Amino acid sequence: MAEFLVKMADERGRMLQQIENGHTAAELRERFAVQGFLVYDVRPRSLLAGGEVSVRKKRVKLDQFVVFNSQFVTLIRAGLPIPTSLELLAKQQKDPYFRGVLEDVRQRVKSGESLSQAFEAQNVASKIYTTTLLAGEKSGNLEEVLNRYIAFQRVSMTFRKKLLASLIYPALLVAGMTVLFSVLVLFVVPRFAQLYEELHAELPPITAFLLQFGSNMQTYFPAMMLVLAGLGTFFWKWRQTENGSAAIDRFRLSLPLIGEIWLKYQVAMFARMMSTLLLGGLPLVSALETAGSSMESRLLARALSQSAQRVREGRPLARSLEETRIFPELSIGMVEVGESTGALPQMLSSVAEFFEEDVQTRLGAALSLIEPVILIVMGIVVAFVLISLYLPIFSLGAAANAASQHTVP
Repeated sequence: MAEFLVKMADERGRMLQQIENGHTAAELRERFAVQGFLVYDVRPRSLLAGGEVSVRKKRVKLDQFVVFNSQFVTLIRAGLPIPTSLELLAKQQKDPYFRGVLEDVRQRVKSGESLSQAFEAQNVASKIYTTTLLAGEKSGNLEEVLNRYIAFQRVSMTFRKKLLASLIYPALLVAGMTVLFSVLVLFVVPRFAQLYEELHAELPPITAFLLQFGSNMQTYFPAMMLVLAGLGTFFWKWRQTENGSAAIDRFRLSLPLIGEIWLKYQVAMFARMMSTLLLGGLPLVSALETAGSSMESRLLARALSQSAQRVREGRPLARSLEETRIFPELSIGMVEVGESTGALPQMLSSVAEFFEEDVQTRLGAALSLIEPVILIVMGIVVAFVLISLYLPIFSLGAAANAASQHTVP
């Protein structure tokens, strides 16, 4: 038997988390479901620092997963049973890993597991997907909730692609500046150093500094690359820890312009998820917990966990979000209006649309300022290197002209 971490809710809606022994996650789900608990998550327990649970995941590409779900909904709408639909879609998958996932899901469904349990056991999809499936199964409206999930992911992917497209040009400029500076320092500067050494020329301080810098870079470049690779590996592992991700998130949110854009992007994602989950039939507390666990921002995830607890105690959602002191006032006001009018899912969708548009506008304005700065810095660096390298040549030429004038009778 293995140890599993079980997250579930009792009949009063209180969240429970405990370690249980069992042969499979499905067995534990069935055991607690019979006892009247609503089981949200069952995962193998790994002993790590701090006693936290961590499961390595291999995710399927999001666009591939959305296409699968679109085809899956079409087959269900046509009247095909779920196992048959999964079998047909598994056969046409070119990715061997995803094909194996679908085949295992099909076997689990045929053996009596629910679709949400079968996908959760694969550990390849986000929690919002398995929770959406669970809501659809309980309400008997799987097709509708899957359509909402597909619409949510398509809007999110379109938004992300627009953001990434706007970052391509600045990234190319930075990469170009780095390559150019590296070529000048590692290849061009040493050639000039050799030339001036042969000429025994007296070098200006700025040229001597650049030549010494280029010599050091050429000597210690392999060691610097090893150090940078080590620091990068350490940073990558540190950012995957709870403390590391929280520290990085605090730093990112504290940046003058980027922090505000990042926060609004996360709020837009949260509002979009909440709207999808609520329209799928999930209770407010469950939707809050699911959306919070799916957030990239650790600070926002913690704030949503606290908000879920306040809502469970009977507080309004708007007031619970306001007490976190993280959410923008406009989003809180719109949520409050949605609660008072009974149209919270629709209002959350409006919040998402508003902040998505605001993020695109602010990011475009920020990039329009950053791009000229990058070009100016590139020009200054290139000008500094060229002037430093050619200044002794100008001095030697002037000295040669003066000497020739003195020798003329």
